[in-house]
Amino acid sequence: MRAVVCHQSRLTVEDVPDLRPAQGQLLLDVERAGICGSDLHARTSCDETADDAAALGYEDFMRSTDRVVMGHEFVGTVAEHGPGTRRSAFPAGARVVALPVLRTPDGVHLTGLSAKAPGGYAEQVLVDAAMTMRVPDGLEADAAALTEPMAVALHAVRRGQVGAHDTAVVVGCGPIGLAVIAMLKATGVRHVIASDFSPARRELAAQMGADVVVDPATESPWSSFADSRRYLTEAIALAEVGLDAMDKLRAVPLLPWAHVLRAADKVGATPRGPVVFECVGLPGMIEHVVAHAPLLTRVVVVGVCMGQDSFRPSMAINKEVDLRFVFAYDPSEFHQSLQWIASGKLDVRPLVTGTVGLDGVANAFDDLADPERHAKILVDPTR
Repeated sequence: MRAVVCHQSRLTVEDVPDLRPAQGQLLLDVERAGICGSDLHARTSCDETADDAAALGYEDFMRSTDRVVMGHEFVGTVAEHGPGTRRSAFPAGARVVALPVLRTPDGVHLTGLSAKAPGGYAEQVLVDAAMTMRVPDGLEADAAALTEPMAVALHAVRRGQVGAHDTAVVVGCGPIGLAVIAMLKATGVRHVIASDFSPARRELAAQMGADVVVDPATESPWSSFADSRRYLTEAIALAEVGLDAMDKLRAVPLLPWAHVLRAADKVGATPRGPVVFECVGLPGMIEHVVAHAPLLTRVVVVGVCMGQDSFRPSMAINKEVDLRFVFAYDPSEFHQSLQWIASGKLDVRPLVTGTVGLDGVANAFDDLADPERHAKILVDPTR
C-alpha cells in the first residue's frame, strides 16, 4: 500500500508492506487523517520525547532514525477483521473512528507515533477493536476525523475544572487552541478570552466561540477580563485580603471565624484566578504565563513542547500558580466528543481549511507553519 513515511525529518510517499489484522484488530480503509500539531513537532524533535518515553518504560516512541508512518487522527471504513474479531459490532464497510493505540504481541503501541503501529497517512491503518467506535449515521468523514483532537480538548477542559462563571484564557489559537475554545463553550463556560498574533487564527477563534479575542502584540489578554478587580495581581494582595477578612470576622463576637473561612472556600467565595490553557507548546510559554497571569491562576499545559524548557518556580510559588499537564484522553471522552460532533453541539467545520492526498502531505506540513494559511489540513489517501 502507499503511505507517507517519516525518516530523518523527511516525508516521502512510498510503497510499504500491506497490513494484516491480528486477533482483536480491524483493518480500515482510511477516508481522512488529520495533520496534528504534535506531528509537526515530532517530525523534527521526536528524539527528545523518545528519551523521555524510554525513561518511563516505553522504548518504541518514534525516533528520527526510524521509518514511521505518522497520523493518529483518522476515520475509515472497515475492510477486514482479524481472527476472532466480532464482525457484528463492526461490519465490513462501516465507518468508524478509533483511539490511536494498538495492542500487538510485543505490547501496546502508539499509532502513528511508533514504527510498530503505522498511522493514518496511508491507504490503510490497523486499529484495536476494543478502542473502535461506530460513526453515527449522517456524520461526514471530514467532521468525524476531528474526533481525536476534540477529545484532547475535552480532556484538557475537564482537567482544568473550569466552572461556568470562571474566566478561561486560551493562549495560542492553532488547531488545539481552537478545539479548546469550542469545548469550553460546549461545556458552558461563559467567558473565554483567546490570544494569538495571527489575524487568521483570531478570526477562527471568534468563529469557535471566543467571547474576547486579543492580539498580544497590542493588548494583553490579562487586561481583557470582564472584571479585572476579581483577580489579584500584586504579591502582597493575598495577605491584604486575609487581613481585611479577619478584621471583619473578628469584629463579630463569638463568630466561629475558622469555620466561616473554610465554608467560604468550599463555595468559591475566597479569591481565585482564571484558568489558562497554554496551547502554543514552545519553550518560554510556561514562563510567560506564570510571569504575567494573576495570582492563583490555574494553568493547563496543552501545547506539546518536545524540547527542554524552564520557568521561575519562585514566581509560581509567590503567585500560588497551579500547573497541570495533560496528555490524550480516556475512551469516554473520545466517545463524548464524537457524539457532540454528530449532534451539532460542536461545529468543527471551520477548523478544516484544506485537504490533500498522500503526495501533498510534505507540502502540507510546510504550509501549516504559516498560521495565516491553514488551521487543520486533512489527508485523503484516495485523492
